Amino acid sequence: MPSSIDHIIERLGGADNAARLTGVGTEAIRKWRQAGAIPPKHWTVILRHTGLSLSDLQPDSASPDKAYDGPETPMPERQVPAAPPAAIPPGATAALVLADGTILWGRGFGAHTQAAGTAIGELCFSTGMTGYQETLTDPSFAGQIITFTFPHIGNVGTNAADDEAARVAARGLVVKQDLTEPANWRATQGLDSWLQARGVPGICGVDTRAITLRIRNGGAQTAILSYPADGAFDLDALRAQAAAWPGLEGMDLARDVTCAEPYGWDQGVWAWPDGTLPLPAKHRRVVAVDYGAKRNILRCLANAGCDVTVVPATATAEEILALDPAGVFLSNGPGDPSATAEYAVPAIQGVLAAGKPVFGICLGHQLLAQALGARTYKLARGHRGANQPVKDLGTGKVEITSQNHGFAVDESSLPDDVRVTHSSLFDGSNEGIASTRYPAFSVQYHPEASPGPSDSHYLFDRFVALIDRTNQPA
Repeated sequence: MPSSIDHIIERLGGADNAARLTGVGTEAIRKWRQAGAIPPKHWTVILRHTGLSLSDLQPDSASPDKAYDGPETPMPERQVPAAPPAAIPPGATAALVLADGTILWGRGFGAHTQAAGTAIGELCFSTGMTGYQETLTDPSFAGQIITFTFPHIGNVGTNAADDEAARVAARGLVVKQDLTEPANWRATQGLDSWLQARGVPGICGVDTRAITLRIRNGGAQTAILSYPADGAFDLDALRAQAAAWPGLEGMDLARDVTCAEPYGWDQGVWAWPDGTLPLPAKHRRVVAVDYGAKRNILRCLANAGCDVTVVPATATAEEILALDPAGVFLSNGPGDPSATAEYAVPAIQGVLAAGKPVFGICLGHQLLAQALGARTYKLARGHRGANQPVKDLGTGKVEITSQNHGFAVDESSLPDDVRVTHSSLFDGSNEGIASTRYPAFSVQYHPEASPGPSDSHYLFDRFVALIDRTNQPA
């Protein structure tokens, strides 16, 4: 229940102290009272000094006449309560509608949404300062609307070489500033036209800090991004759709992003500006199970000396073993691991029983853990970004990692023959395991990415070394 403006001002120590703390004049405080709302740019200060929650500061959606007003709340940063079409803020062409009824207005870009194709998904935030194209094309973001905490998005443009998959997996994106025009020598297309061509909508001009705080404090929430070509918003219908969406728990999204048929991969990692590095002469036949694999993972496997064949997520143990692999890789991917586990776990268990070395990343890590007898659970807010510190418990070294996951392995459920190898220094959640019974290990993060810049690339060499040891003649 939102607090009254008078109550908030009283908690700040009165009008004069409220003006001092927020850096505005007393006339602005009067306008707060008049409008019945406080601009979101002041919320961080108010939260710090009052102990209130974000829900206390949200405008009351039952009072559509209480809109933001005056120079203190210029479009696009203001956020207004639900209102009839006539009360849509000037300049607003898109809306982000949350399952709790909150409506955030802004300007749309990218592709327009259609009535039957409105972008709906779990609203999340990513803290990476670079790599927005790689993030958008990462299949692990299927079913999600991404809020970028870094305000300047679009400045390096787009190019085909930076795609991590053939299509955009995310359902929409949210940014603070207007998209920046590309200013990079590699750019071949601006982000706006790139998104239009791929049918992906976006919204700018919203308070991304407030969204991040809401998710951090209250957990993940469903949202709908609406950017209609005719500018007409059916807010009641949008609220109802957002409230009815079931969320990612129980969703198997790997089927939606996996490849349709097996294929081979023979490209190495990039070495700018000349192209890709030459591949090593020695090759180990590796089958990569595609739950939503990023291309750079396949490049890293190839560069480590692997002859890679990619198979669909639904491949059985018999189909995988028929390719006579020296090792099996379990890729990243989206959705609830417990849902994907229904068909993935039996396949992984068959591969383990055959004695094949296994290496898993992200969703592959969670599925390996389930195949070994552990459980997974939904994180309150997830780990998404390129600045996640992880400790290797074996060496004591700390790696700066890139991550994108909303589920985690429950360490308390690990059997005695599985040991913890890596741990998150943010929240202590599990980041890696290794089996003492089978030649198998996995990590929660993305070692193919380069936030450190190459802190975790050693894991591909570790996989190759495990393959060589396991396949040595008796």
